[in-house]
Amino acid sequence: MTERGGDSVGTDVAVPGGTGIRLSWAAVTDVGRKRRANEDSYLARVPIFAVADGMGGHLSGDLASAAVVRRLDEGVTTDFVAPQLVERALEVASSDIDVIAGDSELGVGTTVTGAILTLVDGIPNFAVFNIGDSRVYRFEKNSLKQVTRDHSLVQEMVDAGTISKAQAAKHPDGNIITRAVGFRSQPTPDYWMVPLKPGLRLLICSDGLTGELDDKRIRLHLAAGLSTRETASSLVDAALASGGRDNVTVVVVDVLAPVP
Repeated sequence: MTERGGDSVGTDVAVPGGTGIRLSWAAVTDVGRKRRANEDSYLARVPIFAVADGMGGHLSGDLASAAVVRRLDEGVTTDFVAPQLVERALEVASSDIDVIAGDSELGVGTTVTGAILTLVDGIPNFAVFNIGDSRVYRFEKNSLKQVTRDHSLVQEMVDAGTISKAQAAKHPDGNIITRAVGFRSQPTPDYWMVPLKPGLRLLICSDGLTGELDDKRIRLHLAAGLSTRETASSLVDAALASGGRDNVTVVVVDVLAPVP
């Protein structure tokens, strides 16, 4: 488990030629109640907030997720970055993971999901990105929406109409993902643009959270009006109380206000 960055109760980010923004964020991770090691890693600092969930067994999964957050962190030079930074970082991390995997027949890999600060025609946005089944949610005007789409077998079954979303949550193949960083494949993230507006709250999490809490319970925690630190901690605590069968990592980011 690798942690990069730290909490902030209020960080002002200058927007070139425009009004700045103020962000608050917090990150919490826990090994859970069933696992012996934490293979999740996270990055939480301007301009990248990301969670990676390693796969490949004790140590190897940890090293894979660590490689991703390290390479993402190393690529940062400004407060706003282009999505291409993510792709370049993941390509380098993929090479790192190939070395970590060595001659392993099963391979080593990791999911990664997150949001970067980027500019679209001069307007600040979160460029949300995803590979695998970790997730990003947006909470705005008391409504919760999953931004990312899972790269998983059960999601494909939901899309095909063969099972419902509720059935997917309990399906025995729920841990089979269809896209990852590593496993000697080209990392290909999907992207979504989310404009930064005061009152917007992002939740970035590993499936250790969503495997224990459904969207209704997640929304209640995000709607409680607590700080980013209190919210992140309450979500992790709730996942542990519900079984804690996997590592669980949560990053909560708030857009607080425009800054002249």
